[in-house]
Amino acid sequence: MERNNIRRQVALMRQSLFTQGYLDEQFVQLEELQDDTNPNFVEEIATLYYRDSCRSLQTIEKSLEKTPHDFNKLDNHMHQFKGSSSSIGAKKVKAECQQFREYCRAGNGEGCMRTFQLLKKEHATLKKKLEAYFQMARQAGPIETASRPK
Repeated sequence: MERNNIRRQVALMRQSLFTQGYLDEQFVQLEELQDDTNPNFVEEIATLYYRDSCRSLQTIEKSLEKTPHDFNKLDNHMHQFKGSSSSIGAKKVKAECQQFREYCRAGNGEGCMRTFQLLKKEHATLKKKLEAYFQMARQAGPIETASRPK
């Protein structure tokens, strides 16, 4: 009975990540790759993403500190960051990346700085939410199959 209650909570938590716009379809595709031989696949991918993305954010931050801004370099760094964020389905993070890149193309350093702060906030928020989700999912135990969000 307790496990069923936890599983319901996990399902609600997962659904809220989609309805609040934190995750997109790519996350579901990752879940579909998870199986009995690798039951923590999605969590492992997310952990790798956060390890690597923290380094990427530091690189971008250092580039933003240099003046004049090298907008081509910033755009290239953000393009890579956007790609890795897309690969785990980080929808809000990806949107901030796109906005940052538009400011780079416009040569708008102030816009880049502002958007970068929002990007870091969305990145940290998603990390916190995913950590809570994975922790609760581990308590619930393995589920049969991934399902599309409603």
